[in-house]
Amino acid sequence: MAHGIDPLDLAKALIAVPSVTPATGAVFDVLESALTPLGFTVERFIDGIEPDGPVENLLAVRPGKGPVHFGFAGHVDVVPPGVGWSGDAFVPEVRGESLYGRGAVDMKGAIAAFVAAAAVTPPEAGTISLIITGDEEGPAAFGTRALIEHMDARGVRPDMILVGEPTSAQRLGDTVKIGRRGSVNIWIDVPGTQGHVAYPHLADNPIPKLVRILAAIDTVTLDEGTEWFQPSNIEFTDIDVGNGATNVIPASARARLSIRFNDQHQGAELIQMIERIAHDVEPGAKVVGKISGEAFLTPPGELSSLIAEAIHAETDLLPELSTTGGTSDARFLHAICPVVEFGLTNATMHKLDEAVAVEDLHQLTAIYHGILMRAFL
Repeated sequence: MAHGIDPLDLAKALIAVPSVTPATGAVFDVLESALTPLGFTVERFIDGIEPDGPVENLLAVRPGKGPVHFGFAGHVDVVPPGVGWSGDAFVPEVRGESLYGRGAVDMKGAIAAFVAAAAVTPPEAGTISLIITGDEEGPAAFGTRALIEHMDARGVRPDMILVGEPTSAQRLGDTVKIGRRGSVNIWIDVPGTQGHVAYPHLADNPIPKLVRILAAIDTVTLDEGTEWFQPSNIEFTDIDVGNGATNVIPASARARLSIRFNDQHQGAELIQMIERIAHDVEPGAKVVGKISGEAFLTPPGELSSLIAEAIHAETDLLPELSTTGGTSDARFLHAICPVVEFGLTNATMHKLDEAVAVEDLHQLTAIYHGILMRAFL
């Protein structure tokens, strides 16, 4: 391809650098080396402190003469490889028709495809930016959120953003994500008074209180879903007493739950709801919530249409517009401008022997190029 950018070669180079979250250093060197010859101005910065930092991020911008600014967002960090790969997770290898390596799908392959697409897009057509974090798979406290602050300080504001997460299910191009449900984790701690089980009147057992709280929460139906979102759901994820003795009433009992919610709700309101339920049973219960992201929807429109057109031109598929799945950094970026997610097939992401079809890398490059040209028309 033009400028020597082949998505397979760049994907290999990115995979060959171990970048378990949070990613720093060498993997960003590879990306910067690919972008600089294409006319991008590359800024790298480190933000945050322990325990969730420091995190390295990259912002690359190539100005264009056209009025449209198209942003591409992604991450170069990966989850740990785990044990049991048929080869080395960080030694990229083409076997048969696929490229194997951690990050091949999620999402170094998509980054390579977008860079290759930018390489054959005329610089004068419009402005292109890459918004790349080293901490999407981790706490994400100093990743894309820090990038947004960095962009605001420099007046960098795309008109639309494509996040290259692996959204395709069965075939490349079959699914585009136009929104995501929000996510909140909540911890409930019920106090009691420790004592001997033979003398319950001298103790205060917190376990029955916690059970009643959880039973009350279990009766809640948050909603029935919407046109674009499945119903919100509450799931209990942990119960802990920490009592190793058989004859001791424990001093406290704890539980954790996770709520995935659609755009009928806000994270803070859900935390307050759980707090009310808990305090109705036990006023002394402590409830702490952590919002991972709010629900968002980019209604079908210009961005999703041009992406669908580019997909159809290369694959003959008409993609499904979906809001299913977990969270992504689109939960932060949607505050800037319309955001849609589209990338490779997700069957092997986070799994042993993660792999992408080589043909999909080249086809995704063509689709991304088609998206850019349609955006700049």
